[in-house]
Amino acid sequence: MERGSSVLKMEAREWSVAAAGRVIMDAVQAEWEPLSHWELDQRLDRAVEEMIEADLVAQVQEQTAYVSKLASQQEDSSPAESRSAQETTLQRAHATEAMEANPTVQYVTNFLQSSNTGYSKNRLSGRARLSLSHTVLLSLTLLSKRISYRSVSSSFHLEKGNIHRIFFSFCEQVITQKDRLIQWPTGQVALQHLLPFSSWLSRNEGLEERGVPRVLGVLGDTRIPIRLPAGKPDSESDAPEAKRPKNEPHPDSWLNLELVCNDKGRFIYCHISKGSEKDRGSALAERIRQNPEMFPTGTCLIAGVGYPLTEQILTPFSTGRNPQENLYNRSVGSHLGRINQAVADLKERFQKLRYLDMGNYDRAKAVVLTACILHNVFLDMGDVTKGLIDRSTPEDVDEVNEDAAGVKMRETVVNLLYSTLEAAPQ
Repeated sequence: MERGSSVLKMEAREWSVAAAGRVIMDAVQAEWEPLSHWELDQRLDRAVEEMIEADLVAQVQEQTAYVSKLASQQEDSSPAESRSAQETTLQRAHATEAMEANPTVQYVTNFLQSSNTGYSKNRLSGRARLSLSHTVLLSLTLLSKRISYRSVSSSFHLEKGNIHRIFFSFCEQVITQKDRLIQWPTGQVALQHLLPFSSWLSRNEGLEERGVPRVLGVLGDTRIPIRLPAGKPDSESDAPEAKRPKNEPHPDSWLNLELVCNDKGRFIYCHISKGSEKDRGSALAERIRQNPEMFPTGTCLIAGVGYPLTEQILTPFSTGRNPQENLYNRSVGSHLGRINQAVADLKERFQKLRYLDMGNYDRAKAVVLTACILHNVFLDMGDVTKGLIDRSTPEDVDEVNEDAAGVKMRETVVNLLYSTLEAAPQ
């Protein structure tokens, strides 16, 4: 009887151990069982965000404690050494604060906040991210200098992949404001920024009534070098290898940036295309054709050689053949200097545009468009940057078809300019 009882007790203990084991195994399985993509993404996001916040807090605490320690040990060290060490530490402690106090960072931050877009509130929800001011600081740092993600990673204590995501998130936020910042002027705004075709025509206002237009803006372009996409052999180029000069880079290794600026150097039009697309001004010319109301009566754009000559877009003669054409070319050239200066200012402020180390066309286009929008933002805040105009020999451009109305308009302007100059008192 006692033996049977002992057997029952032993079986009960074994059952209890087995049950406990199953509970433990269930818990372990639940803990280590592969998570779904959504669950894994959420857990990783929370972990990275907590690490970033903890790291920032720890840095502030460490810097504060170190400054206090230096102050308490000042009597035990030489005055010169103590002062030098304390100044270095204080510089580190206040570096981030000084950068955040940068008026440019504050202005761009306020600009994005005032845009009131749903993107900034919903995009990347739950992912590791910096505050908006830190995001602006990081992104402007990448745009304004030719530095790598690795360098910024060290400065901001973030891994490169996260910096990449934050930077392009910033670009997308800015791009949502394109129509707000890069606007074709209309009505009274357009009239406020009109320029005389030639500087001395302002004393001969009657000429405008006789057919000499005023200048609404200047059209020009530049190349933005980018990394050649991987696996893009020369044989895929639109131009056969035998016909392309040896010193001519592959057309997929740059972007065409086409701009129109007004009298203040502000961009009122922006078009970005692949290097292989050669039709200068075709998109804008088509837009003008479909929307003639874009131009107030008696106004035009000035553009360089290689752009379509139309009634609204006047270009210079490739080579002046007589004094009349030379006079016209000089007047046009004075306006072309304005777009050249605006492009130089853009590249000086955003030095990343001197070479975009990315072979993805859409991402490179996003960076270029972001820089063009911010160019106008900085002009609005009165922040002016002057760059050196590239004086290199201009590339050869293909001749374009000349619209009959454009040829007639140019000849009218040529004759009126020269006749007025001859009639002017010496």
